[in-house]
Amino acid sequence: MNRHSRTAPFNSPLETGIRALAILVAAYPEAFDLERLVEMDYLVVHSGDVDGPESLHAALPMRAGELLVRRGLIENGLLLMSSRNLIQRIPAEDGFDFIAGDAAAPFLASLTATYSQRLQERALWVVERFAGVTTSEIRQITHRLFENWSSQFQAINRPRENQ
Repeated sequence: MNRHSRTAPFNSPLETGIRALAILVAAYPEAFDLERLVEMDYLVVHSGDVDGPESLHAALPMRAGELLVRRGLIENGLLLMSSRNLIQRIPAEDGFDFIAGDAAAPFLASLTATYSQRLQERALWVVERFAGVTTSEIRQITHRLFENWSSQFQAINRPRENQ
């Protein structure tokens, strides 16, 4: 096991690409831009934070920092999935959108691990739950979560006055 896989087991291009793929398959035939995929990916991983199914990943206090690095990780995952023709990049009014390719659903169906099944369930939940909600509104939700975690973390680490 290399150093990267010990420190970021769920953020390799393969893992982030499969998460993006699951979101796009759940949303098909709708296409999403990178910004929406970043927000949706976060909500898939931490669905329990928004009153959804149990989160895929543990509720670590510093998970709010994930929001800061998620965009580049998702981009790398999208590139990997695109290189395998599982995701297609299509021109949009303000850049590019991404849509599941023809082989995406069969590929996901071939993944039988419990984690893969839970991922697909959460992707479907997130797509259904946030259908009709703008990316900006979703971003406001994730940023409120970030603010809540930051204030909770600061409260835990605040020095005691009577010591």
